[in-house]
Amino acid sequence: MRFKSKIAVLSLSVILSCCLWTHSDAKMLTRCQLAKELLAHDFPRSYLSNWVCLVENESGRSTSKVMQLPNHSVSYGLFQINNKNWCRKGRKGGICNIKCEDFLNDEISDDSRCAMQIFNRHGFQAWPGWMNKCRGRTLPDVSRC
Repeated sequence: MRFKSKIAVLSLSVILSCCLWTHSDAKMLTRCQLAKELLAHDFPRSYLSNWVCLVENESGRSTSKVMQLPNHSVSYGLFQINNKNWCRKGRKGGICNIKCEDFLNDEISDDSRCAMQIFNRHGFQAWPGWMNKCRGRTLPDVSRC
């Protein structure tokens, strides 16, 4: 391998390592971890199964999920909060007055506050994942969590 090629490969390895390291604060929650987190952030127990179902179908319980939608908007984090109305990419803004990227770490206080704001305005109907997979269906059992 030539010297320039070795440097390019080494540089790429360093860049990829840095990128992976910066996302290490994101996590994949188990169903019970999610239920406990939601309760700790004052989600009502009476709706807990609905919230767990919503999160499972929106983000797969991943705090780092980012989804580009056909309308060119982007949804972020555990609750897949959209930048069209609720947050702004790269700066504070939207109805929740927050940077969208702040929804991509494992600290879900800001995500929870914004999700509750969305819920208080629109109910669970604001989330397609809940509408398509949870509404009128058997919800996850979190009674043993």
